[in-house]
Amino acid sequence: MLKIFGEKIDGLDYQIRKGVYAIVFNSEKDKILTVKNSRGHYFLPGGGIKNNEGYQECLEREMLEETGYKVSIGSFIGNAKRYFQSTKNEPLINDGYFYRAELLDKIQEPIEEDHFIKWIDIESVQELFVHEHHCWAINKGLKE
Repeated sequence: MLKIFGEKIDGLDYQIRKGVYAIVFNSEKDKILTVKNSRGHYFLPGGGIKNNEGYQECLEREMLEETGYKVSIGSFIGNAKRYFQSTKNEPLINDGYFYRAELLDKIQEPIEEDHFIKWIDIESVQELFVHEHHCWAINKGLKE
């Protein structure tokens, strides 16, 4: 079942941004791997699908770019959308596909300039994350 977050404002032309994101817990499941940008916003690692990429192919590429790690992609957690306006005031729909994943070998340094990987406590997710549908996916992943 598709979960929808945010408010759709009538009259706005929303651009769809389809993305794939990883839910990576530590072994105790009390911390989650996040990406923090230079503005101090927290997100799940992952991002937009390019051209004809498959979901898993996209997630492997994004994880390498943002974290420097190869990953093992596990079970599909779910799909959720969020209506919002970007920092440039563009109306967007983030159509997120969420997967459990585990870090394998670190094979390079991250190449995203303003992205920093950070493990955060599960209790901090609600207050630190920008997107509600990322919080929803983390909570759903915790129950699996």
